[in-house]
Amino acid sequence: MDYVVEKTGKTVDEAVSLALEDLGVDDKNVEVEVLEEGNKGIFGIIGARMAKVRVTRKESSAEKVSKYLQEIFDKMGVNVNMTVEDSDNSIFVKIEGEDSGIIIGRRGETLDALQYLAGLAANNGKEDYKRVVIDIENYRRKREETLVKLSNKLAERVIRSRKSITLEPMSPYERRIIHSALQNNKYIRTFSVGDEPNRKVVITLK
Repeated sequence: MDYVVEKTGKTVDEAVSLALEDLGVDDKNVEVEVLEEGNKGIFGIIGARMAKVRVTRKESSAEKVSKYLQEIFDKMGVNVNMTVEDSDNSIFVKIEGEDSGIIIGRRGETLDALQYLAGLAANNGKEDYKRVVIDIENYRRKREETLVKLSNKLAERVIRSRKSITLEPMSPYERRIIHSALQNNKYIRTFSVGDEPNRKVVITLK
């Protein structure tokens, strides 16, 4: 939510400076509307009029993400706790709660969709792109560990049988985990086939 402050000062710059101090931000994160230019008057006394400004603090990318996700969760009727951390290039969202499993969805499809949409919300009207990462009950870390183990196990099977294996359809995020896990295997290569959302990873011999 934007925060608005109206301030007066001897000059516009002074009024803006006072507003920025109240809002706790710099001039890059606000919109300034000059309500009255101000006037020194005669001899600085007669007819003098103070300058007045309205300064609005813009929503940060993290605030946009938090607001957007909370609206979705409210509409879904799920009760979860959300922590949003903002860094230079990324926004990390951690979600916990009894209803968190509903948000993950089948093979993390709902989670991936939320992450994509939250990314759009975060970067709407922004010049500098910020990546949004949403994790629920450490799902992504657990899923990554599972996929790495699976990829290594299947690679051994391919080497033994000398037959390629095609995995089930996966999201781009999960396919990257498979490719990354096997990229240094000197006997194996991986590639993807098919169209989204049914794109699959193939594990085969070099």
